[in-house]
Amino acid sequence: MALPGLGVIGVVLPARWLLAMEFARQRRRARAVRQSVALRDGELVYLRTGQGGVPRLYIHGFAGMKENWLAMLAATDRRCKQYAPDLPGWGESERREGLDYGFAAQADRLAEFIAREIGEPVDVIGHSMGGGIAVMLAADHPSWVRRLVLMDAAGVRFSDNAFGQAVLDGENPFAVHDEASFKRFMALVFERPPKVPRSVLRYFVVQRQAQAGFEQSVLDQIGRGPEAFLPQVSAARIDMPTLLLWCRGDRVVDPSAAAIYAAIIPSSRTVMIDGCGHMPMMENTTATVTAIEEFLQ
Repeated sequence: MALPGLGVIGVVLPARWLLAMEFARQRRRARAVRQSVALRDGELVYLRTGQGGVPRLYIHGFAGMKENWLAMLAATDRRCKQYAPDLPGWGESERREGLDYGFAAQADRLAEFIAREIGEPVDVIGHSMGGGIAVMLAADHPSWVRRLVLMDAAGVRFSDNAFGQAVLDGENPFAVHDEASFKRFMALVFERPPKVPRSVLRYFVVQRQAQAGFEQSVLDQIGRGPEAFLPQVSAARIDMPTLLLWCRGDRVVDPSAAAIYAAIIPSSRTVMIDGCGHMPMMENTTATVTAIEEFLQ
């Protein structure tokens, strides 16, 4: 979580207010506004910035949120239209009991979002679980996707690592149930975890505890269930230019996944970057933005 300003006033304000203030500060820096739209399966909340150029759609990962993209939104050409939603079921977007929140269903909802709110083909940047969703969006709704960026993307059978084995064994390696597990989660996704004031840490623990059941149900489907490798199968239908952007130090989606996607998607190129774990857009924003800008331009 990119929360550089929290330590200064974290001892004074409640964590919820503190987070709201920090995210508002980052939105101002990115000139992003918070908006919402009613889709068939519920309200979707998103960030929007920019006015021109080919629009870009950012898709966050498992247990992520739209705010994960704020540093990138601020570092990217302000003239470019950019959209960063909370995926249905996650963050501020609506969650409905009994709905499918797997790769394919989420891609269908994003296609509806593009049609309703953007109205033209977009460049899609998908991270982790969002990368798997981006694959399905490009494969099932190609008329809406101009170019594709898969960033540390899930959905293929990569070389075994501790995270992947835990998922296959029925665990949730991202699970947060106390302060210690939150710190383990941060150490897993970052090479250099940012400092989080204890009040904010406790707030995140409560939030993650509340959605533990939802996280488990989604992971049962996309991590070890019928859709676990659906993006790997569907990637063969992708023919638009694709960038495979990976952190060399990723301990979640092993970098071997990039080679698997590269072998399936003929019009792809691969860029490996250093100085990050599983969150390149937050931990090495400069290298991430540079690679994406060079590809998209």
